[in-house]
Amino acid sequence: MKALLCVRHGPPEALELADLPDPVPGRGEVVVDVKAAGLNFFDLLIISNRYQVKPALPFSPASEFAGVVSALGEGAKRFKIGDRVCGAIGYGAAREKLAVAERQLSLIPDPLDFDKAAGLLVTYGTSLHALEDRAKLQRGETLAVLGATGGVGLAAVELGKVMGARVIACASSPEKLEFARQHGADEGIDYSREDLKERLRQLTADKGADVVFDPVGGPLAEAAVRATAWEGRYLVVGFAAGEIPKIALNHVLLRGCSIVGVIWGAMVQRDPARGSAITQQLLTWASEGKISAHIDRTFQLAQAREALEAIARREVKGKFVLRP
Repeated sequence: MKALLCVRHGPPEALELADLPDPVPGRGEVVVDVKAAGLNFFDLLIISNRYQVKPALPFSPASEFAGVVSALGEGAKRFKIGDRVCGAIGYGAAREKLAVAERQLSLIPDPLDFDKAAGLLVTYGTSLHALEDRAKLQRGETLAVLGATGGVGLAAVELGKVMGARVIACASSPEKLEFARQHGADEGIDYSREDLKERLRQLTADKGADVVFDPVGGPLAEAAVRATAWEGRYLVVGFAAGEIPKIALNHVLLRGCSIVGVIWGAMVQRDPARGSAITQQLLTWASEGKISAHIDRTFQLAQAREALEAIARREVKGKFVLRP
């Protein structure tokens, strides 16, 4: 089988396409013929050895995948050969075949295609966990989403609307804001041209946002905290800007607000039942068309470097998917 491998840490251009033996399922495992594998920003961090998860070399990037069960290991009973399944495993999915524990898999509903199923779990899972479990977002509250057209940002925009919030999309260009509006955003702020704090306060009658969803970090973070409402919740989702911000805690004190960390993968490990419930909810909503699971572009396995370089340039709207 073909597999995309990180054989040395570095940029996307260091990735190699290799031939590997087909996997054999162990006890409680199945083999999945991978039809689509989702890429995320953190894949860039993993291959450059800058992520909290540090797999041994060589390894394949890509956490999310969707495909067809082609072999069953001893004791594997949840699925049958031919079932359409999806899952997220942290890394390792950028290959043609994958042996995976059946407990990590979910059936794909019939209306949902492989691309959408593969691009759904991490971004929408992170965003739903953030908004529902960590922020306790309530109907009628105002949600501000930074990086609103990236993977988790677009998911937060759509899920915020499903949950009944007023959504303010924050992004770096008019084109991106228009795209966010097409996916449900009520208002937009171009933080490349506008003062984020002042515009957020203007759009909320000086109250501030009840919930701020921030996967960007960097210099925008303090402005976003300063535009958080009294008893608001500022969600730390990631640092796509590259810089981990340092927040002056007097801003938190004066607003009586909370700074709340969001880490989807660790939550699923600690509470797999909750992770499974979120996954099932997202697959249902996607199959019903309540969320778009938007796929910007698809790439062949040999084009993965091109895809990751475009993610690094922040050119993706929604998700990029590999098709092994």
